[in-house]
Amino acid sequence: MDLESRVTDLEARLAFQDDTIQTLNDVLVEQQRLVERLQLQLSALARRQEEMQSSLDAGEDEAPPPHY
Repeated sequence: MDLESRVTDLEARLAFQDDTIQTLNDVLVEQQRLVERLQLQLSALARRQEEMQSSLDAGEDEAPPPHY
């Protein structure tokens, strides 16, 4: 194998690796966006659940109506 073919082979490998790295980076960016969106949804659900729990707890503290 001569030097020119070795350099050509290395250049081809480098181009393939660059493409692979870019593809992986694009996937990583999209996954990070998804994680951030899911974290926001989880926070909203946690707040909503706390609010619902608070309203249920407040309802239990009320005295029964006088007709009981």
